[in-house]
Amino acid sequence: MPNKRGCLKLLLLLVLAGALLVWLAGEVFFNLNSNLVAVAVRDSKSPLQILTKRGEWKPAQALTAGDLDAALIERHRETGMRWATLKVRRAGSTAASIAQRVFGAEVHVVTLSADRFDFMTTYQPKFALTTAHERMADGNLWFCITANFRDPKGRPMGWVYHEGRQVNTPFGDWSGCFFVKDGRPWCGPKSLLNEVPGLIQEGCQVYPSVMKNHTTFSYVDLKPDEFFDGSRISYRSLAGMRQDGTIVFVLSGDGGVMNVSEVTEIARKLDVQHATLLDGGRALQYSIRTDDGPWHFHAFNTELPFKHKWLERQMSPVYIGVRRKAPAIVQGPQ
Repeated sequence: MPNKRGCLKLLLLLVLAGALLVWLAGEVFFNLNSNLVAVAVRDSKSPLQILTKRGEWKPAQALTAGDLDAALIERHRETGMRWATLKVRRAGSTAASIAQRVFGAEVHVVTLSADRFDFMTTYQPKFALTTAHERMADGNLWFCITANFRDPKGRPMGWVYHEGRQVNTPFGDWSGCFFVKDGRPWCGPKSLLNEVPGLIQEGCQVYPSVMKNHTTFSYVDLKPDEFFDGSRISYRSLAGMRQDGTIVFVLSGDGGVMNVSEVTEIARKLDVQHATLLDGGRALQYSIRTDDGPWHFHAFNTELPFKHKWLERQMSPVYIGVRRKAPAIVQGPQ
């Protein structure tokens, strides 16, 4: 009898250890904790709430710009760059409440000075699928993020410019863009392409644009699903710019899924002048260089080569890369 009890205890320990290993593998490769939160809140009809500095939970619509700025928790700062986090939640089912309480949810805000950093498109030869992690390492980048959508074969959907050359064709009449002219980055609606003089040095066509001159386009709130799944709660990625040229990224972090109206409102309260969305959902991934080394976010699996569509690797052809400008060369006396 004691032997049987010992075997049962050993079996139980093995089962628990196996379950823990499976959970850890799910977290490492599939961002399991984040996706449990995302699934739990995806059908919620309640607005995204942000934890204020006073410890209150309020929707972005109810916050002033000052409240939102104060709610940002700084994660990393260096000259010309800041990474900060908003703690968020969404009312929903009991499962949603438990998942958010256990795993939490967050939205990240990355700001980059156009005077201190160079912006570019980055990709592999022939647009071979790759990851933000790989692009950051290959290009010695400070920040890297998924850019435009891809077709079923993995080709980028939309025009792409690199080093002054157009290297991919346009896709339909998509309304957003990221581009660099005269060394300055721009993010927003395609109308900026004609308004900003000069030739495109770097850039890509993205979708959809959501804001111009501090004004949110009407379809974002009134007809969010007419051109895109704007009402769907999903991983979101917004690229915008302030009037002084500072580039601002508002990004879903672990569990911080949003609809288009919510991510746009956060950007508006952060004094963003023009803005567009980048590719999001399961494809969202970005990397940030910090004092402790690169920090990477991926919404889903980017490493394991599963064939099934529910588990397949999420890799993209084109990314937006950001690299610190080379220091100015000051010539000394002759």
